[in-house]
Amino acid sequence: MATVAARLALQADAPVAAVGADPVRHRPRSLLRFITCGSVDDGKSTLIGRLLYDTKLICADQLAALEDDSRRHGTQGTDIDFALLVDGLAAEREQGITIDVAYRYFATAQRQFIVADTPGHEQYTRNMVTGASTADLAIILVDARKGVLTQTRRHSYLVQLLGIRQVVLAVNKMDLVGYDQARFDEIVSDYGAFARSIGIEACTALPVSGLRGDHITGPSAHMPWYAGPSLLAHLETVDVDVEAVQRRPLRLPVQWVNRPDQDFRGYAGQIAAGTVCPGDAVRVLPSGRNTTVTRIVTADGDLDAAVAGQSVTLCFADEIDCSRGDVIVRADEPAQVADRFEATIVWMAQEELLPGRPYWLKLATQTVTATIHGPKHQVNVNTLEHLAAKTLGLNAIGVATLSTDRPLVFEPYTGDRTLGGFILVDKLTHATVGAGMLHFALRRSQNVHWQALDVSREKRAGLKHQRPAVLWFTGLSGAGKSTIANLVEKQLAGLHRHTFLLDGDNVRHGLNKDLGFTDADRVENVRRVGEVARLMTDAGLIVITAFISPFRAERAMVRQMMAPGEFIEIFVDTPLAAAEARDVKGLYRKARAGQLRNFTGIDSPYEPPQDPEIHIDTTAISPEEAADRIVARLLDA
Repeated sequence: MATVAARLALQADAPVAAVGADPVRHRPRSLLRFITCGSVDDGKSTLIGRLLYDTKLICADQLAALEDDSRRHGTQGTDIDFALLVDGLAAEREQGITIDVAYRYFATAQRQFIVADTPGHEQYTRNMVTGASTADLAIILVDARKGVLTQTRRHSYLVQLLGIRQVVLAVNKMDLVGYDQARFDEIVSDYGAFARSIGIEACTALPVSGLRGDHITGPSAHMPWYAGPSLLAHLETVDVDVEAVQRRPLRLPVQWVNRPDQDFRGYAGQIAAGTVCPGDAVRVLPSGRNTTVTRIVTADGDLDAAVAGQSVTLCFADEIDCSRGDVIVRADEPAQVADRFEATIVWMAQEELLPGRPYWLKLATQTVTATIHGPKHQVNVNTLEHLAAKTLGLNAIGVATLSTDRPLVFEPYTGDRTLGGFILVDKLTHATVGAGMLHFALRRSQNVHWQALDVSREKRAGLKHQRPAVLWFTGLSGAGKSTIANLVEKQLAGLHRHTFLLDGDNVRHGLNKDLGFTDADRVENVRRVGEVARLMTDAGLIVITAFISPFRAERAMVRQMMAPGEFIEIFVDTPLAAAEARDVKGLYRKARAGQLRNFTGIDSPYEPPQDPEIHIDTTAISPEEAADRIVARLLDA
């Protein structure tokens, strides 16, 4: 995902420069990004500490701290130095510093490294996804005493999903099982069967002890039965095909447009794949407009060619519409464009996924509104079974269909992590709630097109001599929404206005009779009503709706469906005690008795509007007065 980490604002380019070029050989060294993951207490911090210490390339401040502590203790031995380093890494985790993702940097004569240290706790699966999204290789740690655990399988499954093709199985703490080869072989066999079942093909198994340093940077006298390379030797030599991404077609997500004056207009971004040269014919998606590259501009001057990984500004021969979120591609090798997809989703929030709720979807530099439909299935990471699911909870992995409010430029994740990986963001809290990988576009998105009609919505409204509108009543059950909405429609009918009243109870007898009262069903209930209301405004009608509609996100979704100014939110504000005292339908009594679950105000939340167009306090005015006020507001609009 160009990634999930980048869009979480956790990925920085500075560390690459920090390890720099080889001061001895005066040539650039290849870079390997890897992640350490596994279950809690498998020894990730100890392993990283050993790599840092044994390569003697710990950050200067860490070295200074170690030397100071060693002098204070009167000890210069390597044992105390290493222990202090590991204690420091552990202390960071205890203080919450690595609850996100801690990036560590070191280098050898052969290669430079960036390692993502992520928490092993299940509740921090999102952080593991962040670290893995940019990694070339994953080290899966297994405690030799415990063997393969659920979290081992979960992280391995995510590693495979996120497109990491190089995996190291580090069977750690071999010193605690007497360096027993039989135990190592047993774990390798157990993990190997699981790895093959999920599609991990390149897996190298190593017996190690992070604490004792066995097979971390060199051979171990304790395990003469193992003749393979040390962990560091493997990391130094593992093949990372950096040229593969350059051989792919050009993909440059536009980050910003430089328009300082009329003599220079440039389109800047980081090349995600391929190469580009002046004179190349390119296409801007999703608009599909073609042009030619005239210059490749950087801070260090113009380039004759640019490759994947470089940040550049392109100048075009023609002035064409191109802005942030567009993607520049080779004219003869375009990316795909669609608005409906199948995707794998990793849910990262405490609150469950609500099918039908709109979320921000961020993919490369594109941001669109996406709606997730009911999951096709959830994956059991232990058995790989596909389980039926109506929603996804924290750390759940499922496959679902999603649709976007406008076309998205994409590639399947298996072929392009940049244009195939996305995150989901809650529109109200702005919290990242999920990450996903696009599989393919659904045929519907390419075969279903909007049909232009000769009679416009303005023409239909003109025939009725009125301006379409949606009067959206919201409030607790028993607040008086239906009573006031009915009075409003009677007044408008008396004024010869064309209206239609959509009442919550009435709609559930037909259109929404298949829906219950779970949060997910409430979201879908409002979505359907919103779509019907939109069609009715297209017909020129004044639509009146009376629904509890408890969630702000769904009310905002309906507002966005309408033309500016057509959505009028009316908060029928009645205290819970007053609504419960009325209890005309006896619903509160049943809810209090436990006979009616998911009842708004009792065991299901209600989110009052923060800035409604009309606020009706039913404890201060009568329903008739409220109706007069609403009609006056509508006619004055």
